[in-house]
Amino acid sequence: MVRASGIIKLAVLVLAFLLAVFVAFQLLEINMDFGALTSRSLPQNEEPTKHVRYKCGLSKTCPNGHFSFKLASGAATVVGPRMCLEDKLLMSSVRNNVGRGINIALVNGRTGELIKTEVFDMWAGEVAPLITFLKEIQDGTIVMMASFDDVYTKLNDEAKHLISDLGSSVINTLGFRDSWIFVGGKGIRTKSPFEQHIKNNKETNKYDGWPEVLEMEGCVPQRAD
Repeated sequence: MVRASGIIKLAVLVLAFLLAVFVAFQLLEINMDFGALTSRSLPQNEEPTKHVRYKCGLSKTCPNGHFSFKLASGAATVVGPRMCLEDKLLMSSVRNNVGRGINIALVNGRTGELIKTEVFDMWAGEVAPLITFLKEIQDGTIVMMASFDDVYTKLNDEAKHLISDLGSSVINTLGFRDSWIFVGGKGIRTKSPFEQHIKNNKETNKYDGWPEVLEMEGCVPQRAD
């Protein structure tokens, strides 16, 4: 009987020892996990990432001697085009100065100041006012253009030639309800690199009867002379 009670006591001691070891390891594991979590949550010698915003929401800043710009064409007949230069919103639905046809903003190429904005309806309007407007643009002027709905129907060869002289490469290939955006200038000696164009194609159109919206950003050189 004595031997049996001794065996029981020994078994109890062994179980107590194993339980103590198990609890100790559990506490150690919890402390290690907590320490790792703390180190991840509170990184040392790391500064919070600062969000840098560039003019007009560009993805990068422009070099000295350049103006930052961003523009978008209209979306079908619902959302009007948008033009921004040097963080100034020149044309948009919010400003209530956009409309169907060719939307144009003229900017002083030396100062970046807005000269004027105009809209020419190429569906129900006449092309003569557009031609007169284009002929009166002064040398050194930055010209920004964006389509909304249709820019093609009333365009004639004279208007196309005048826009081509501003640096457009695709004006002669525009078609009915194409999406088009362009930045050029009066007196430019080469074709502008700032131009995008999507044909109206029922097989690829994003909207019913219209292609998708075009967006473009960049740095247009400031006129020095």
